[in-house]
Amino acid sequence: MDTGGRLIAGSHNRNEFVLINADENARIKSVKELSGQTCQICGDEIEITVDGEPFVACNECAFPVCRPCYEYERREGNQACPQCKTRYKRIKGSPRVEGDDEEDDIDDLEHEFDYGNLDGLGTQQVAEASLSARLNTGHGSYSNISGMANRSELDSSPLGSNIPLLTYGEEDAEISSDRHALIVPSFMGHGNRVHPMPFPDPSTPLRPRPMVPQKDIAVYGYGSVAWKDRMEDWKKRQNEKLQVVKHEGGNDDGDFGDELDDPDLPMMDEGRQPLSRKLPIPSSKISPYRLIIILRLVIVALFFHYRILHPVADAYGLWLTSVICEIWFGVSWILDQFPKWFPIKRETYLDRLSLRYEKEGKPSELANVDIFVSTVDPMKEPPLITANTVLSILAVDYPIDKVACYVSDDGAAMLTFEALSETSEFARKWVPFCKKFNIEPRAPEWYFSQKMDYLKNKVHPAFVRERRAMKREYEEFKIRINALVATAQKVPEDGWTMQDGTPWPGNNVRDHPGMIQVFLGHSGVRDVEGNELPRLVYVSREKRPGFEHHKKAGAMNSLIRVSAVLSNAPYLLNVDCDHYINNSKALREAMCFMMDPQSGKKVCYVQFPQRFDGIDRHDRYSNRNVVFFDINMKGLDGIQGPIYVGTGCVFRRQALYGYDAPVKKKAPGKTCNCWPKWFCLCCGSRKNKKGKQPKKEKKKKLKYKETSKQIHALENIEEGFEEPNVEKSSDMSQMKLEKKFGQSPVFIAAALLENGGVPRDASPASLLREAIQVISCGYEDKTEWGKEVGWIYGSVTEDILTGFKMHCHGWRSVYCIPQRPAFKGSAPINLSDRLHQVLRWALGSVEIFFSRHCPIWYGYGGGLKWLERFSYINSVVYPWTSIPLLVYCTLPAICLLTGKFIVPEISNYASILFMSLFISIAATGILEMQWGGVGIDDWWRNEQFWVIGGVSSHLFALFQGLLKVLAGVSTNFTVTSKGADDGEFSELYLFKWTSLLIPPTTLLIINLVGVVVGISDAINNGYDSWGPLFGRLFFALWVIIHLYPFLKGLLGKQDRMPTIIVVWSILLASILTLMWVRINPFVNRDGPVLEVCGLNCD
Repeated sequence: MDTGGRLIAGSHNRNEFVLINADENARIKSVKELSGQTCQICGDEIEITVDGEPFVACNECAFPVCRPCYEYERREGNQACPQCKTRYKRIKGSPRVEGDDEEDDIDDLEHEFDYGNLDGLGTQQVAEASLSARLNTGHGSYSNISGMANRSELDSSPLGSNIPLLTYGEEDAEISSDRHALIVPSFMGHGNRVHPMPFPDPSTPLRPRPMVPQKDIAVYGYGSVAWKDRMEDWKKRQNEKLQVVKHEGGNDDGDFGDELDDPDLPMMDEGRQPLSRKLPIPSSKISPYRLIIILRLVIVALFFHYRILHPVADAYGLWLTSVICEIWFGVSWILDQFPKWFPIKRETYLDRLSLRYEKEGKPSELANVDIFVSTVDPMKEPPLITANTVLSILAVDYPIDKVACYVSDDGAAMLTFEALSETSEFARKWVPFCKKFNIEPRAPEWYFSQKMDYLKNKVHPAFVRERRAMKREYEEFKIRINALVATAQKVPEDGWTMQDGTPWPGNNVRDHPGMIQVFLGHSGVRDVEGNELPRLVYVSREKRPGFEHHKKAGAMNSLIRVSAVLSNAPYLLNVDCDHYINNSKALREAMCFMMDPQSGKKVCYVQFPQRFDGIDRHDRYSNRNVVFFDINMKGLDGIQGPIYVGTGCVFRRQALYGYDAPVKKKAPGKTCNCWPKWFCLCCGSRKNKKGKQPKKEKKKKLKYKETSKQIHALENIEEGFEEPNVEKSSDMSQMKLEKKFGQSPVFIAAALLENGGVPRDASPASLLREAIQVISCGYEDKTEWGKEVGWIYGSVTEDILTGFKMHCHGWRSVYCIPQRPAFKGSAPINLSDRLHQVLRWALGSVEIFFSRHCPIWYGYGGGLKWLERFSYINSVVYPWTSIPLLVYCTLPAICLLTGKFIVPEISNYASILFMSLFISIAATGILEMQWGGVGIDDWWRNEQFWVIGGVSSHLFALFQGLLKVLAGVSTNFTVTSKGADDGEFSELYLFKWTSLLIPPTTLLIINLVGVVVGISDAINNGYDSWGPLFGRLFFALWVIIHLYPFLKGLLGKQDRMPTIIVVWSILLASILTLMWVRINPFVNRDGPVLEVCGLNCD
């Protein structure tokens, strides 16, 4: 038979043959040649079996398929090879599926050529039997005895009604499922499928068959989006089975029991396993914690029942005020407590990430990351601090070509520009040093200042010499930066001038053009060892009078657009200028969640906890905020994820664009919603939905259609013309995109690319021109920027709003706590700066409360879970707690001065109730510290500063927010200082006058005066008055103890209170004291009681 040099493979059982071109790409290859091939379905590399040979799924055509796809096709698919349609046979180690019982319980590879007893057959019969076995033919009748058609028959074989029809990957309801065909793709040799029919009718006209050789196999169904989703679901189930065995079934001896005998367990390598896993809190810790919460809730209900039903007759006003405050505290406790009901921890597997995406000898497949650094005032945010942050980013342990650093200078300061230029030059030496010796941290200021053995785990003989040389280089670098800072102290009358004599464009901070400078990443700039460096870009957005610039949120949105035009990484990391990367593998930690094929698609951002340097050991003002980051955030991670805290967060770019989260596929439902399938008679009403296309897929196809159009527009930028609109629907979609994203076709094209990337044929000059356009001050006008896209406007705490909007779109976030802190920053340890920082946060919450995005009434019907909503409500209503807290902290002094109390005479039932309440509060705190890993010092400092901040910063923020909303009076927040004075913790004792210090100082003094008055009154009235006094004293001492760190901060290092504080506090305390003296609280209001003297004075 003449086959024209082509191999014929097929199956008689399926009545079909495949004609494969016998070229170099399509011929059946040897085992050695198959090594290193990739699966033509999922794209993964075909693994090597235990025998050292590549895995072969089909012994008929050797179509490259990996083992997971083979297992999936046998269990969930049609159990046949995608190319030759031969039914897959069971391979050793694979679980049995339906239909395997009909086959011999043997392995194909070992008995491939075992045809039984051939002794009684002739040579020709043996040859025919062998050929028949190889082609898997049956007993049907054909036109020639060999079972094959000759070439003339193959070339002119007519096609009849039984021939499967091509569907190009789209199922048609009018075509039955058994008539869908699959053509061998071009990369397999441009094969033509031939279907010989028994006794064809020559009179039947030849119907040409459509075929697009350029299309690959994914077009015809296999490898399509729907198929891959099913494949991912199957892999997820297999991974869950394997994870149960590895993490739950094992003991210390490594014995997994009988679970390893499960034939359904997947056989995968380490690189296919999940990149992270949840670590639930042990039941020995979480179960008592939940029980105590329920008990505390019952006790609080009984407490309010008692308080409401037992008023104080002689102090009704004090009683009513105290009950109202206590009810508010109870509601606040519920909002804060129940989002911590499902706390979890997480663990990442960096080795699996490398195995999956960094295969030896191939380019890294890790995703690109754009990193944003924001700065405003170089005098408050020292350039040396910013330089260290940038250096730690450039030296991060991540593929160099996949990192781009964008520095936003919202103050348009030439000092920042020059410092960044010096930083880029020093980075050429610092980056190769860090990667050569694998040092941590990679911010030179903190690396050289850390007090530890820097020779630990270092074996390179040149390390000491090069470290000394690098330290000298860094000291010279610091001198150059200090010289720039000294020069910038005095601004010339004519403004700053650049080196070429050109005036600095940012001399007028409020009126200057947009500026972009690429320092690193372009051709020709390499490190001292000749290697490439990550991209470093300076960005200062345009500012003009009359435009609203939206502070930090506006600057971050400008960076989104610039980065989308220049690099367009699918993931973004934003850090403050004082938060350097302390763990060089921080990006890899985040990618373990973002790039996880099973759970990463719905993750909008990965939030890292904030850790700080330069804080005193006692953390007097709770700067570390450990309770929030180690308890509250872990609780939220078990619901829908932590809230966004403004820095140290890796975003998915598509989530920032306002897209909804991908919808999870639901399991196939029953025939109707009420009864089981077998009980209903409405089976006939089930419609064939194959012809209908889901809305999501339609939107996705429209999205990619618009993408190609916009990319074509990008190619025509330099020519200066636009592509004419052909269809009206395209015009409408284009208008919607421009209304959402702005008038930049390049940015719109980038925004529609789900996996990022920029066109290769676009010139850098055209991209930079487009980047300048997208940072112009009027670009966001009449768009959805700040409303639905990017960082959300309307509050100085744009972080809460931005995260809240993403959660409302159905996304979830992840909380990642690496063993080595990912980021570290500096905190304002001075009391005044700390209070101003808390004031800004509270003011942002008040602004959100009065906005349309308030979580109390916004986002219903979306993807926000109820407990997550509780947390967001708590984050915007907590400033209102300042009013009842201030009143409640004043009540002890009033009670001591008046001799009255907010509670009537306590009965035995009331005593048990109060004791139970205090015990439940203490037990809740202890159990939270236990599962959260928080020390009692940190917990107590947090409680103290909650009172200090509540009666000062939160109170002022509430009034400022009301003024802004009602009267339109805008307040500007102060940027907290990032640098410290000379000397360790010297800033801790630095006093700065602020009006925020007056309310807590006044509370402190009047409570101290009340204690003195109360004790004096008890001494004068005798023994009987000591009993009621204890309750009042306990109440007052509770306030004084909570305000003790504040008192210590007022005294300062010299143990001396500032004069102005003393004057204001004494004045207010005197006024309150005179008021009480005026109303004479110690004498009956009806006047003195006159009684007849019992003595006869006569």
